[in-house]
Amino acid sequence: MEHRKPKTLVFFLSEDWFFVSHFIKRGIAAKQAGWRVVLLARVSDCVPQIEAAGIEVIPVPFNRKRLNPFAELWFAVQLAGIYRRLQPDLVHNVALKPIIVGGVAARLAGVKAVLNAPVGLGFVFSSDKLLAKILKPMVTLALRLTLSPPNSRVVFENPDDMAAMVGAGMVRPGTEVLIRGAGVDITDFYTAPEPPPPVRVILIARMIREKGIPYFVEAARILRGQAEFILVGAPDPGNPNSATEAELRGWEAEGLVTWLGPRRDIPDLLRGAHIACQPSTYREGLPKSALEAAACGKPLVTTDVPGCREAVVDGLTGFLVPPRDAQALADALKKLIDDLELRARMGAAGRLRTEQEFADAIICEKTLLVYDALTQPRSTP
Repeated sequence: MEHRKPKTLVFFLSEDWFFVSHFIKRGIAAKQAGWRVVLLARVSDCVPQIEAAGIEVIPVPFNRKRLNPFAELWFAVQLAGIYRRLQPDLVHNVALKPIIVGGVAARLAGVKAVLNAPVGLGFVFSSDKLLAKILKPMVTLALRLTLSPPNSRVVFENPDDMAAMVGAGMVRPGTEVLIRGAGVDITDFYTAPEPPPPVRVILIARMIREKGIPYFVEAARILRGQAEFILVGAPDPGNPNSATEAELRGWEAEGLVTWLGPRRDIPDLLRGAHIACQPSTYREGLPKSALEAAACGKPLVTTDVPGCREAVVDGLTGFLVPPRDAQALADALKKLIDDLELRARMGAAGRLRTEQEFADAIICEKTLLVYDALTQPRSTP
């Protein structure tokens, strides 16, 4: 009996922790479907968890903040060497910079098929800062050259990003695919009876300004004494817009927020809260923490920006507010703080929507269909 060699899927992204938080379930699903799965990323303490899932890990010294094009080109050459050794049937690039660098490497190595996942347009396409304005035309050109090579697809997490990139000519029409979000483990993130007062409002994110941290703190100032405001997540030293530990401790000292730092018990923290908040000021893919909160039956207040607006049905599962508006954020939170029945109704609707649209199994199934479409044998006339 002939044993066919399994197809090889390579994920390339900047950090192993992001793979664990957003893509490991898809890697496991591919493994269960018979693929050999390999991760190329900068590594931390997540390697044992990834390898325990049967996924190979190859550490690469990728620097997501480096801006030297010559260094990136040399890295792409080195990456191409790894691809030649692995002979992948499919490379799945995640985020803008890995798409560009990984796209160059894939062409150099003659990779058969590529799936690119922008997971949000981020700083370059959302910020008004001078650096973003300088980088935007260069990044746009690079994406036009690398996003849609032959035999490729581009998977988007929200329709706004998809329309923007297709409209700007960065994506070949017909190669775009919409798969909303990274999926939620609805068995880990389950509902529980609402905890007793005081009402707790929770924001789970990297502690960077674009996640709306300053506006969350200002809303806490406006609503001082009416609820507890909890921040969960770590500063990002590699990001120039990260809040510092001193700032976070200072807000704690003022009695505005409780900062818990990075935590692994996210489901328990969500079940111990009453309201979830995601006041991002920039384009997101589809914030996973917002979907996890909905899975736990928590009403969500988020901003009307691409990605975030997909996470909530305004007035049904939570509220949408304008970005960078602490008063509007406070007003929406106040409605939920004061109304237990509204919280319960919106939380139940959010849970149902998550089960029907964002569960892990749904996202994994849709992703595997794209993998299969890109790697199925081409018929010859």
